[in-house]
Amino acid sequence: MKTNDMRKRVLLERMKGGLIVSCQVQKDDPIYTDDMAVKMAEAARWAGAVGIRANSPEQIRAIKAAVPELPIIGLWKVWHEDTDVFITPTMEEVKGVYEAGAEIIALDCTSQITHEKTIAWDLLDQAKREYPDAIFFADVSNYAEARHAIDHGADIVAPTLYGYTRETADIEGPDLREFARMCRDFKNEAYVMMEGHLYTPEDAMKCIFLGAHAVVVGSAITRPHLTAKRFVDLLSGYQNNWRTSERAKH
Repeated sequence: MKTNDMRKRVLLERMKGGLIVSCQVQKDDPIYTDDMAVKMAEAARWAGAVGIRANSPEQIRAIKAAVPELPIIGLWKVWHEDTDVFITPTMEEVKGVYEAGAEIIALDCTSQITHEKTIAWDLLDQAKREYPDAIFFADVSNYAEARHAIDHGADIVAPTLYGYTRETADIEGPDLREFARMCRDFKNEAYVMMEGHLYTPEDAMKCIFLGAHAVVVGSAITRPHLTAKRFVDLLSGYQNNWRTSERAKH
């Protein structure tokens, strides 16, 4: 069953049918400036977004100060060469995101092995015990991982990591059939959102039609260098794959 905490439900119900914009920038991005993530969030607010997804305590705090009325899905990306788990991988990152003021904490809930040699999805139980008042957003790559996350108390599930695991590394678009199955089977137990590989308003609307509670869009809105590279890669006959840049470790 979806959370019985009325504070959480009110916040999440306000997102229904809306757009959450992922406002993230890394220091090696060509668009990086100290205030770029804030400007992205202010633009999202102007456009009517219902929430923001943000990376790192520093950027979460800055966005929260500038756009306090929009709830933040916070995460903290940490890359290691020996694993593909990089989204809020340990309790240290969970604590940092929570203390930065994010209402919702996103973490990797796949079955992948972390840098610490644990299974990524095991962190959810520990994080919920430590921060019971937080809302937890499970980033998964497939149906089975979504099922596991919900069974362990995730408030939200989304196929964010479809395309970022070894089994799904070569995909080019979202698996809408699998996503529709998640919406159908899990809609009464958790909030199912769509994140990943959405490039047009029509893509987003398809997901709402299939049952998404809300949609998260990042690169197509806030990473113009990747949008440009998609064009260049197609015009060059796919001699290079823009997804290599999208998946780069920072």
